Amino acid sequence: MTDGRFTNIQMIGPKAGSEPTQVVLLLHGYGSNGADLLGLVPYWADALPNAVFIGPDAPFVCEMSSMGYQWFSLREVMAGAPLADGLRRAGADEVAPTLNALIDDILERFSLPAHKLALVGFSQGTMMALHVALRRAAPVAGVLGFSGLLMDPPSLQAEMTAKPPVLLVHGDADTVVPYASLARAETALNAAGVAVESLTCAHMGHSIDDAGLAAGQRFLQKCLSGEG
Repeated sequence: MTDGRFTNIQMIGPKAGSEPTQVVLLLHGYGSNGADLLGLVPYWADALPNAVFIGPDAPFVCEMSSMGYQWFSLREVMAGAPLADGLRRAGADEVAPTLNALIDDILERFSLPAHKLALVGFSQGTMMALHVALRRAAPVAGVLGFSGLLMDPPSLQAEMTAKPPVLLVHGDADTVVPYASLARAETALNAAGVAVESLTCAHMGHSIDDAGLAAGQRFLQKCLSGEG
């Protein structure tokens, strides 16, 4: 059982067979695990042959299913409380130093600068990716967020220390994280001066479709090449 530390971190690549010159760190959703988002690697490995894809299990066993993991608790939400920023923000703040330490360790291990590491999140993983990336000292290459949201938008401009490019992808039929979260995040990021793009996937629920995969590939290629 995890207790706030990373105990299982899986890596795939680089496909080129050499030492990585790029890192894609995949942050899974609530109740899932690192292996889940590593399922995206076959779609992106050819386009990013020099990237290592890293998928950690989140630091806490999921309170709703011992087979999965969580970045922070959603017990109150699952019990019917509103999905309010306060419930998420405290948990995100608690685990953020652990995620930041993992990012630092990865960069040190491969002797890479921050702008050669991109964060990819799904759902709760997107929440963590945005929360951490916008508050790091040195900007990462970019943040690709699927089916997530930006926590506590009013605090962003006062707390932001980095402005990595962001691509947000969301299905307009999402009943888990409301589709309206996309516009709210995009508005706040634009106001804070972050270069943000968004993609709406028609008739898609809480998932990732081919359009999102293709857009994500283009975004990662661009930001990791230094063009973004």
